[in-house]
Amino acid sequence: MLQESHDHNFKNLFLDFPKEALDWILPQALQQYGNIRQIEFLRQEPRKRKLSDSHFALDIPILFTFEYTQVLLWVVEFQEDKTKFSIYKLLHYVADMAEVHPKALVIPSVLFTDRKQWYKDVLRELDYKFINRVFLHFEYIFVKLFDLSAKNYYHSTNPLIKILLPKMNYSPEERWEVIGQAYKGLFQLTSPLLFEKYTDFIDIYANVSEEERDSLYQNLRDKKETAMLAQYIREQGRQEGRQEGRHEGRHEGRQEGRHEGTINMLCKQISKKYRVSPEMINAYLKNLNSDTLIELGEKIFEWDSFKQVQDWIKNRMN
Repeated sequence: MLQESHDHNFKNLFLDFPKEALDWILPQALQQYGNIRQIEFLRQEPRKRKLSDSHFALDIPILFTFEYTQVLLWVVEFQEDKTKFSIYKLLHYVADMAEVHPKALVIPSVLFTDRKQWYKDVLRELDYKFINRVFLHFEYIFVKLFDLSAKNYYHSTNPLIKILLPKMNYSPEERWEVIGQAYKGLFQLTSPLLFEKYTDFIDIYANVSEEERDSLYQNLRDKKETAMLAQYIREQGRQEGRQEGRHEGRHEGRQEGRHEGTINMLCKQISKKYRVSPEMINAYLKNLNSDTLIELGEKIFEWDSFKQVQDWIKNRMN
């Protein structure tokens, strides 16, 4: 399973599917500026004005360069707990990023991911006026996943939306259908590597227990449209009728597969951020254990250079 760090899980999701996230949350950008030429994930922590200032950390700033030389800086925050969200802190982030990137259009977006009914809303805009003068108007793109009905997205061709189905709203009776739709969409729309990675994401947020896996496999196998998916899952080790004597071997196989998947995931992320070859990165990562890899996955959002990655790994190996 993925580590129980919601922030880290959603950062990975947007790192793997940045264009799909933009297609979903801000489709007007593509219509306005044309095709995307380059996507860059920027340094996570905004510049401090004084060294004594408290630590700030953006979730994930993404710089899109479009066909018509327009640039969009999209500041994305993920909030599992709405009580920790502050529109004033978000305003501070946006102002800092705008100062660093004065030619970019900075658009803040907040994705609220908790599956709860809210009894008290969050502050969505700031508006300071005097007579007919506007001194400050600030707002952000607001997305609350639980406000979306999962069944309305069953036919979506966006893999990111399929992965997020378990975080949307559905009745207990729809749960198996939601999981099946998420698996099916992920299987049809992504690579085997991303399928393996994000089935864990789906399992966590749909609360799929080990005891339920056999029932889930059986449910997929019995449906014509997901029979091929069930066969694929079976070949990956999620087999029907697990026998007690083979359970330990399968567990070790899954652990080894997940370890290799984590290395592949980090190779892709580090390669994309620091412009180094995946083969070079793999040589650094292959001797690290799973806990160290997970810790490294958190750290790379904070660093500016590949040398910082190298130095950190060398220190951990000593």
